[in-house]
Amino acid sequence: MDKKIKQGLKNGLEHGRKRERLFDGITDIRDGLVGQAAGEKRPFWKSWQFAGAAAVFAVVVAGVLAMQSGKKQTVAARAVAKAEYPDNAPYPDEQAYFDENGNFDDAGFSKEYDAWWEDVKARRELTGYEEGLDSYFTRSIRAFLSGQEGENRVCSPLNIYMALGMMAELTEGNSRQQILDLLGSENIEALRTQASLLWRAGYCDDGALTSILASSLWLNKDITFNQKTLDLLADHYYASSYQGEMGSEDLDGLFQDWLNEQTGGLLKEQVSTQKLGAETVMALAATIYFRAKWSSEFLTENTTEEVFYTPSGDVNCDFMHKNLSSQTYYWGKQFSSIACSLNESGSMWFLLPDKGVSPQELLTDDQAMEFLLLKDKSAGWKDQKQMLVNLSIPKFDVSCQTDMEQGLKSLGITDIFKPETSDFSPLTRAVDGMYLSRADHAARVAVDEKGVTAAAYTVMAVCGTGMPMGDEIDFVLDRSFLFAITGGDGLPLFVGIVNQP
Repeated sequence: MDKKIKQGLKNGLEHGRKRERLFDGITDIRDGLVGQAAGEKRPFWKSWQFAGAAAVFAVVVAGVLAMQSGKKQTVAARAVAKAEYPDNAPYPDEQAYFDENGNFDDAGFSKEYDAWWEDVKARRELTGYEEGLDSYFTRSIRAFLSGQEGENRVCSPLNIYMALGMMAELTEGNSRQQILDLLGSENIEALRTQASLLWRAGYCDDGALTSILASSLWLNKDITFNQKTLDLLADHYYASSYQGEMGSEDLDGLFQDWLNEQTGGLLKEQVSTQKLGAETVMALAATIYFRAKWSSEFLTENTTEEVFYTPSGDVNCDFMHKNLSSQTYYWGKQFSSIACSLNESGSMWFLLPDKGVSPQELLTDDQAMEFLLLKDKSAGWKDQKQMLVNLSIPKFDVSCQTDMEQGLKSLGITDIFKPETSDFSPLTRAVDGMYLSRADHAARVAVDEKGVTAAAYTVMAVCGTGMPMGDEIDFVLDRSFLFAITGGDGLPLFVGIVNQP
């Protein structure tokens, strides 16, 4: 491989990122602070190294109407099922292959690069897992982004899918069937296979791309749980299970630490509200942490302060600028769109609504949603044109926290919220009257000149009804817009609305 090509491939990637291990087990830590961890193979991030970032967590807590008080409990937490996470072949740091005289070890670099590339190809060769998901993505995006006119909205449909998939494994009867119907799975075995493939296709931590999915269950130590179910979740959903004293500050701290570590510390404010009451039987947590650089970065010297027209008034913010000499410009009846590609990942799509059209209206527009979920837009969308695009994007950092209960009920998942209709028998038969007492979702996406943190960027840009005139266009996101971050397979990892950058 040509040396310049290799250096170009590596350009912009982070080097020397240290990896530590968190939750390498949590084995019977009793009579003291629950703070040490060892065993479960998960990366630990001390800091995130550029402003572009996206993170999300979904927490689902199943509780009971009443719990027996019992005897005084001691502080304890132990791992009752452990997931083994894959080790990705690392992207080689070319700086390590120069000797003191400046000579480059081409053979050594190529060997490590080839190993990395084989690992990438193996993930990309996974197929079939994306089939039948369009209905779920459409319905969930509409349910969790709709409402709250004028506010920023963000969700991760992939993350919610993983949390619901695990919830299906913990339930039975109509409680499970309602989840299967939403996720588009014929049976639990089909869901299990699809979720496992989705996880494997979406997980990457190789130094070139960070797209980390993680899951865990937190169990009341005074209750006996079905070990077969816990092992199944570890094998197919990569979920480790921990058992401890519900209602204790120590377990709350451990739970919050886990959420913060798995989301790169981006959601500390939201995580601080997550506590496990003494009445909690089980808490299920699923996370995704994504970080990627633009394939072609924005120059900071081109960033200027300009006006963004929010629904509540004009505000000044920093706009990034780039001239794209040959960019595909897409349009529909109520929107226009372009994409910015991400290094070793997918793209961030920007959908700009036509003037007079809100992002919320695009959510109910079947054509706009069809475009959003189309995996190969270059081949499958008729209204497109190669143009010179003068791109202007505001730097933004948006987040939101969502109570999922009403959204899930609107999607047909109702039985698990009532003790008289829920069925959690695959989890445990030791407690009667279990029901879903809380379902929270929080997400954050930040964009700057260098990139975004997420394995893929889907950006939504909307502007222009009909074919544009000429071969040059100013694509200026100076009013409310929709965005989506997609993975290399085109599936939406994050979707959001920016009303206030």
